[in-house]
Amino acid sequence: MKSNIVRPAAMFWGLTVFMPVGVTYVAAVLLLITLFAAGGLRERAIRLRGNPMWWPVIIYVAWTLIVLAIGPHYPQTGSNLGHGLRIAATVLMALALTDEEAIWALRGFWIIGLVNIVMIGLYYSVGFPMLEPWRGVLILVGNKSISNALLFTIMAATAVVFGLKSLMEHRPWRVLAALALVLAVAAIITLTLISRTSLLALVIASAAACVHKWRRQLKLLAVAMVVGGAVVAVGLWNSPGVQQKFELGMHEIEAAQAGSVSEGSWVVRYYMYRDTARMIIDRPLSGWGIGGWTEQWHLRGPKLLADYNMPHNDFLWMGSQAGVLGSLSLLAIVLTAIWIAWRRDDVAGRYAFVATLILLIATSLNSALRDAQIGLSILWVTMVYLRLAQAPGDSWSRLLPQKLAPSPSPAPLQT
Repeated sequence: MKSNIVRPAAMFWGLTVFMPVGVTYVAAVLLLITLFAAGGLRERAIRLRGNPMWWPVIIYVAWTLIVLAIGPHYPQTGSNLGHGLRIAATVLMALALTDEEAIWALRGFWIIGLVNIVMIGLYYSVGFPMLEPWRGVLILVGNKSISNALLFTIMAATAVVFGLKSLMEHRPWRVLAALALVLAVAAIITLTLISRTSLLALVIASAAACVHKWRRQLKLLAVAMVVGGAVVAVGLWNSPGVQQKFELGMHEIEAAQAGSVSEGSWVVRYYMYRDTARMIIDRPLSGWGIGGWTEQWHLRGPKLLADYNMPHNDFLWMGSQAGVLGSLSLLAIVLTAIWIAWRRDDVAGRYAFVATLILLIATSLNSALRDAQIGLSILWVTMVYLRLAQAPGDSWSRLLPQKLAPSPSPAPLQT
C-alpha cells in the first residue's frame, strides 16, 4: 500500500481545518483521490467492514437514498443530499486510514492549531495586517469562526486529558504546559472567537475526562469533580463577560417564548427547534423529503428569519427531511463513536471520548455536520481521534517524530 502518498494528503487535510471551507474541500477531495490512487483498497475495505461504525453509516446512507427515491424533491434536494453523503464519506475516509496515516493527519491538525494560537496572541498583542485566509481564526466572522472555536475546544479538552496523565506520572512541566494551553483556549473562546457552545463543551468534556479516567475509583472521581466544579465556579465568577453571555441567552429564550422575534442567537434556535420538531411530528415516518426543511421553514418560521437554511441541530435537520429513522441513524453514528471511545479505558480512549462528546454537543447546538464550514473540520478531526483510539498500543506516542519525542518514563503509572 502506497501510504507514502496518503500520509501527506491526510496531513494536508489536518493542516487546512482552520482555513476557509473551499481549501478544506480541496483537501478532502485530494485525500479521496489519493486513497484510490494508492491502492490497497481491499485492505481498507476489510478495515471498514470490521469497524463498529460501519453499519450505522451504511444504515444512514441507505435510509437517505430510500427517502430520496420515494420522497418529494426540492431546489435544495441536491445540496442537502451532497452534504448528507459528505458526512458519511468523511467518517469512512478517516476510519479507512492506517494507524500511521492517522498520525500524520493528527500532526497536521496540531501543528496548525498551535500556530494559530500563537498568531492570535501576536495579533492582539503586537498587531499585524489581517491575513484573509486566517480571518476566521483572528476575528469572529460567522460559522467558520464557530468551527475554529470548536477545534480549539478539542485541543483544550485533549490538553486536559494530557494534563491528568502527566499529573499521575508526576511530570509538573507537562502539567503546566497543558494548563497553559487550556487557559489560552479559554481566553480565545471567551474574548475573541466568542462561543457559548464551545465554552459549554469544554466544561462538559473536562468533567467527562475525569469520569472516563476514574470511573472505577469513585472517591477520586468525587474529589476531581468537586475541585473541577470549584475551578469552573471561580472562573465564571471572575468572568462577567461570560456570565453576561449566558444571561443574554436566557433572556433571549424568555423573549422568544413571549413571542418576540429577532436575530438573537437563542431566539433563532427557539423558533427553529420548535418548528422543526413540529415538522417531524407531522411526518414522522419519512419526513418531508431530502431538502424539504428549507421550504417548510419558509412556510412555518417567522419571516424575519426566512434566510436561514439549516436548523442549528443536525438531528432535527435529518428528522425533518428523513423522519425519525433518519434522525436516529445520524444520532447512532455519533453515539457509536462515543461508545467506542468509552470502551477503551486508557488515554487514547479518553482523547477520543472528549472529542466525540464535543462533536455531539456541537451537532446538537449548531449544524456541526450539515454545515461544511464546520463539518469538514470537526468531524474529520474527531474521526481521526476515534481511528487512533482503535489502534493497538499508545498510538499517540508517535505524534512527535521519533527524533523529537521525549524518552519514555522508566516506570509510567497506569493512566
